[in-house]
Formats: sequence, C-alpha cells, structure tokens
Amino acid sequence: MSKFQNKAVLVTGAGVGIGYEICRQFAVEGAAVALNDIDADLASQAAARINQEVGREAVYAYGCDVADVAAVRAMFSDFVSKNGRLDAAVANAGLTNFGEFLTYTPEAFDRLMSVNLRGSYFTAQTAALIMIEQRISGRIVLMSSVTGGQAFLNLGAYGVTKAGIRHMAKVLALELGRYDITVNAISPGLIITERTVTDDPNAEANWAEVTPIRRTGHVEDIAAAALFLASPEARHITGQTLEVDGGWTTISPLPVGHPDKPEFSSQLR
Repeated sequence: MSKFQNKAVLVTGAGVGIGYEICRQFAVEGAAVALNDIDADLASQAAARINQEVGREAVYAYGCDVADVAAVRAMFSDFVSKNGRLDAAVANAGLTNFGEFLTYTPEAFDRLMSVNLRGSYFTAQTAALIMIEQRISGRIVLMSSVTGGQAFLNLGAYGVTKAGIRHMAKVLALELGRYDITVNAISPGLIITERTVTDDPNAEANWAEVTPIRRTGHVEDIAAAALFLASPEARHITGQTLEVDGGWTTISPLPVGHPDKPEFSSQLR
C-alpha cells in the first residue's frame, strides 16, 4: 500500500514548480489531492497531467487566489465534500517580488503580505478547523525561504513574509498541538523552477558554485521534505523550519553572477 493511500491533501500554488511536484508526489503515493492555483486553466492542465501519469482521477483542480479567504474556505469545503476527509494541507502559494526598500510601493507590499502571510495563515486555519472537526491527526506544512533567515539584497519585503512564516509555524504548532495537529515550515534555498530560470538563466551553475554540496536544489527535493513532514514518521516534529538548501545557510555566499534585481520577479502581479 502506498504511504498516503486513502488520505486527502490540499496544496496551494501548485500549477507549476514546487507546488506541482508536491501534488504529483502525493498522488503517486496514493492520496487524493486538491491542486490550487490562481490561474484556473493552469490548475486544470496540471491536474490532468498528473491524473494521466498515475492512471486515476487523483487530483482535483481549484482556481482561486489564496488572499481571498472566502474562496479558500469554499475550496476546502468542496474538496472535503468530495473525499470525506482532510489529512494534510501544504500552504505553498506565494509571490516573489524584488524591490529596493527606499522605493518599494504600498501596493506591492500589500499584495505580497496578502498572498504570502494572509494566504498561508488562513489556509492553515481553514485546514485546522476541518481536522479538528473530523478528529484527524493532521499535518500542516508552510513554505518559508532562506530569505526569511538571511538578509538578501532587494528582497526585504519578501524576506519579512518568509520570516513571518517561520514564526507562524511555531505559534500554530503551540495552539494546535492539543488537537494532535503538527505544523512545520520548509525553507528552500535556490530551487530550479520556471521562475528562477527566468530570473537568472545561469541559476543552476551560479548557485552550485556557492552551495557546499555543489549542486542546486530541484523541486523533487522540496516535495520529498513536504511528504516527510506530512507522514506518520514526522508525528513528533512540530513548530520547526526545515532548511532544504544543500547547506547554503551554513555560510550564505551569493553567486557573483546572480542579478541583484531580476526583471521578471520585480514585477507586481
């Protein structure tokens, strides 16, 4: 039997990249999966691709913005009505937005906070309420970043959100422990995704140079961590942030060729 057979998992921000791979691995391991993305068409295409791979209707697509709490609650409600339970939620949805502190706009700040912090907080809250009602020993996984622990040029506002998510894991773990619900965060280093390669076409080579194990992270590395934290083997781990960075945060050097303010990720979306 697969590790997550008969389990139900919801993952936000999963149309591409890390979230997509997390959904794919949960489905391969037998779970029913809600795949969320702000782009409804992208969510549908991603779900269909995974379903074709696993040979069953394992993944349900949901298009909504996690900053819209009513939409998030409706998504959870629909998914649970279809599957009868909720065992884990991965609050992966987030924006990356580069910008200098002295010129950063309120509009960019508010959008970043609404997705990264508000979205993660109320995704976790909605999941927890369902788990408590169903008396399920649930797992909530948040997505932080090494930028939440290390200062990074032109990523001040983004880093604040990711530092907040680290603390969120601690306080939610404290409040939800009595219900046998664990809450942890993952802190990825540079991971090769569509976005990071758009920002820096040489990202893989650049970051391998400054990573102790001399390789750059890939989406499979983060998905493996998410599945572990959602598994029975992680039942005694809560309130923690797991660094998945190839050891980069031991010394934290930046690649010489890394752009200070990538054009794509500096756009307000």
